[in-house]
Amino acid sequence: MSKRVFLIVLDSCGIGKMPDASDFGDKDCNTLKRISESEFFRCENTVKMGIGNIDGCDFLPKEQNPSAAVGRMAEKSRGKDTTTGHWEIAGIVSERAMPTFTEGFPKEVIDEFSRQTGRGVLCNKPYSGTEVIKDFGEEHIKTGDLIVYTSADSVFQIAAHESVVPLETLYEYCRIARKILCGENAVGRVIARPFETVNGEFKRTANRHDFSLEPPKETMLDAISKSRKTVYAIGKIYDIFAGTGITEHTFTHSNAEGMKIALDALNQDFEGLCFVNLVDFDMLYGHRQDIDGYAKAFSEFDKWLPLFTEKMKQDDILIITADHGCDPGDESTDHSREYVPLIIYGANIKPLNLGTKQTFADIAATVTEYLGVPFECVGKSFLGYILK
Repeated sequence: MSKRVFLIVLDSCGIGKMPDASDFGDKDCNTLKRISESEFFRCENTVKMGIGNIDGCDFLPKEQNPSAAVGRMAEKSRGKDTTTGHWEIAGIVSERAMPTFTEGFPKEVIDEFSRQTGRGVLCNKPYSGTEVIKDFGEEHIKTGDLIVYTSADSVFQIAAHESVVPLETLYEYCRIARKILCGENAVGRVIARPFETVNGEFKRTANRHDFSLEPPKETMLDAISKSRKTVYAIGKIYDIFAGTGITEHTFTHSNAEGMKIALDALNQDFEGLCFVNLVDFDMLYGHRQDIDGYAKAFSEFDKWLPLFTEKMKQDDILIITADHGCDPGDESTDHSREYVPLIIYGANIKPLNLGTKQTFADIAATVTEYLGVPFECVGKSFLGYILK
């Protein structure tokens, strides 16, 4: 039978602060623990898999007979952002953090961006994405100037009203920024942040689009696709890897859409990797400090999980993890430096505790070994431990 790996990233669902969290400005952070305190939190199915047995997870019930192999992973890279986390999952450890711009972007960058787009620039400093359109939206509509802002992450974000700047034009402006932002200014992502007016208020739409740096070297996606196997990207995976190593992709606008497409992918005949990102956890709830919303989203994923596992084939493997934390109840709206959960489920998987892994790249080493694909990275495969 064809071997298939379904890798689902619960974007930002960290599981406790790492020892070096203070180096990244984080103190009291534990995303999963925080949302577990909400009255809306449900975790019956992930608990059956063994999520409560993970190192340090003393806030969820233990399972005597778990159905999955579990563990947690430390991030070896110097970062806590989406791009760095996903790249490490795919086998690349980033020794240097991507540049951030806590005082705004340099004048030469903004001037060149304005020259090439033919539009002025508003804001140019770190800002909440929901607040920036409240504060600058009216001026943007009056002048046509673009709202440019950043955060504690390595991002250049462009907000524009869809009635003022058509989507394709906004995306083209992002491509312009992506080319300008190179060298010392090479941020991880340029992000289109379109918004609209709803009942007299500005609301972001679901037409966000990310324009990432290309990975600096080969990832497991390249290795798998070069071996003539499928790499099916669902959600923003295509954007995060700038399309490299991906054989087919589907963009999504919500967790619900991502989960539906992942379920549909089980019916497809392929050999290789299906790589899924569920972004709502981070984008809608983590950054917006919405504990209950995050808890509800996790509960919806937990409820959906049996629908997926019941349709898995004999040689299918499901891996559930995260790319960083984004504690919705800490002092910051930014990402948090946390361990991430590791859950591996399948008919051929032994239920055991893998302890704490030292890099997310262990996933890349394991996935490529399972698929029989040559790939070298800093990660160490744990396949030998988990296969029956």
